[in-house]
Amino acid sequence: MALWKDPSVKDSAATDEAGGAAAEAAPAPRPVVTGAFGVEPIRRAAPGPAKESLIASDVTIEGKIEGAGDVRIAGRFKGDVNVQGNVSIEQGAHVNGQVSAATVIVSGQVEGNIIATSRVELLETGVINGDVKCAALTVAAGSKMRGQADFGWGDQGSGRR
Repeated sequence: MALWKDPSVKDSAATDEAGGAAAEAAPAPRPVVTGAFGVEPIRRAAPGPAKESLIASDVTIEGKIEGAGDVRIAGRFKGDVNVQGNVSIEQGAHVNGQVSAATVIVSGQVEGNIIATSRVELLETGVINGDVKCAALTVAAGSKMRGQADFGWGDQGSGRR
């Protein structure tokens, strides 16, 4: 059901009463209405995680982050981050809590443990004050870390017996 009348489509009932012209000419095809108000619905790519969520540099948040997408923190965050995607902690950012993700890139400061299913990258401006557990660890010259690092064991666990 359309909310307005399309002037390019002739009403067959009105034409029949006016002189039978509709019987002689084929009716014009009606436009296909695919969504509300004739607007085609948004076509999304295959379902999956959101591109990226951002905590801007001038924002301070306290709470908990959970989800399937990527997270970039440029401000201050107090709480745990648990995502299936990647976490990037920008230079000047400060995170106080545990970070769990596929990949964690640190160029800011983290006060808490990091668990990554894939890798952790500690860039030259990055500071980690906590333990790190991951499959692969990259540490740049100039970065700082205080804590234990457990990496390279993959699915075998921590390797401790």
